[in-house]
Parts: sequence; C-alpha cells; structure tokens
Amino acid sequence: MKKRRYSKQSAWLLILLAAFLFLSRNSGTIQQLFKGNIGAGIQSAKTVKKSVSDDKLAELTFKSGESAYINVNNGRSDLDPTQWKQNKIDYGQLDSLNRTTENIAFLERRNLVKSNTRTRQVWNPTGWHQKRLSIDGRQIEILNRGHLLAYSVTGKFDKDGNFNQNELGSLDNPKNLATQTEFSNQRTMQIFEERVRNALAQNKKVIYKVSTVFKGDDLMPIGYHSQAISTDGSLNFNVFIWNVEPGVQFDYKTGRSTVDRNMRVAEN
Repeated sequence: MKKRRYSKQSAWLLILLAAFLFLSRNSGTIQQLFKGNIGAGIQSAKTVKKSVSDDKLAELTFKSGESAYINVNNGRSDLDPTQWKQNKIDYGQLDSLNRTTENIAFLERRNLVKSNTRTRQVWNPTGWHQKRLSIDGRQIEILNRGHLLAYSVTGKFDKDGNFNQNELGSLDNPKNLATQTEFSNQRTMQIFEERVRNALAQNKKVIYKVSTVFKGDDLMPIGYHSQAISTDGSLNFNVFIWNVEPGVQFDYKTGRSTVDRNMRVAEN
C-alpha cells in the first residue's frame, strides 16, 4: 500500500514540475495575452465627458440664411473665475475617433503672441478634405486647421499647457486643431478671439474655453462652443459658432463638400 501511495505522489510531483517548466518557458507569451486583453478593455471604455450645453448644441442644424453664431445662456459665460489661479491650459484628450474635445485656459497678458511668428502646420484633423473653390468671386481654400484656442493667446505654453517662457504659441497640436471652414475661422471666430486679445492687452486675466461640437460619430464639427470671462467680469460672452461656409454644403459625417450657391450665412 505504501508503494502505491508513493507512486501516486511521484506522479503528481512530475505533473507539477512539467507544468512549472511550461509556464516558465512561455511566460512572455502569457503576459502578452493578458496585456493585450487589459489594453483592449481600457481603449474600448475610453469616454469623453461632455457638458449639457454641448449635447444640446449637437442637436441643432444650421439652415441657410441663419446667423453665423448664436448666444448660449443669453450670451453669459457659466465659467467660474474663482476656480482658476494658475496660468495654464487644460487640453482635452482626443476622443476614441481621434476628434478634439474641449480646451480651457487661464490667460494673462504675457500669453499674447504675434501671429507672424506662426509656422506651417501639417496635422490633418478628422474630416479634413481640402478644396480650393471660387465663391462669390473669391478664390479660397474652404478649410482651415482651426485652433480651438487661438495661437495668438497661447504664448509661453508647452504642448501640455504648462507655462514655459521659451515657447511661442500652440502650433500643430492635435488637441487644439479641428477641421474648420474658412468663414467660421477667419470671420466669425475672430470676433470673439479679438475680445479675448483686447482684454489681455488691458492686463486682465481671462478664463477662455472652446469645445468642438459633433453630431454623433461625425468627423467634422458642426460648430464651436466658445465662452470667456475675465476675473473682473468686464469680459463675458458665451456663443455657439456655426462651422459653415457661404456657397458650400458640407457632409459633416465625412467632412466632404459640394458647391451650393444657395447656401447663405448672415453675419451678426
């Protein structure tokens, strides 16, 4: 009886030893399998928090002839200037479709930078399908690599939004560039960027937030939710800027476009 018991014990020891040797030799493969599953789980669970206002704005649809922008919250910012103390930018992470989300900054006069210091940008944001067209007698490239936070107010910040005396402005940063129409970028958005620049030039401190608004899984934003408030309250706006171009119709799902002579945008 003792011999049989010892034989069984020996057999189990041999099995355990063989299993140990197998696991040791293949530990790299097993670790890779687990790493792959964990990584996939994190990636699929990645979400971006949106404000209630942005969700509501995403339900809107521009109609030809409407104004280039609309007021949100009666044109009053819902940002709380008392919550900001540090001169910095918080860049929102790109979402699962590689789209921009929202950026918010606490700006001071030292962040002003001249536009002529800009260099060429090459990043192609989602929905980028450039065209050169003749619209109302003007030859234009209908798309811009539009900054959420204007280059001219992002001086002395590094790509992560931290203050750095040796940096110029935000350039070719995927978190701060989206596919924007020439009209939206150079005509409408300039109105509010200029208000921010003027406030900073007067040595005011400004909290400035811009988010891109997409419908569902669209690759091109239908507009930009832009708001700012100075710590003394003298600057205060909250608007939704339509991402539209007179004479052009966009498929926001893809960013592709067609000429539409009936497409009109009223300047506020």
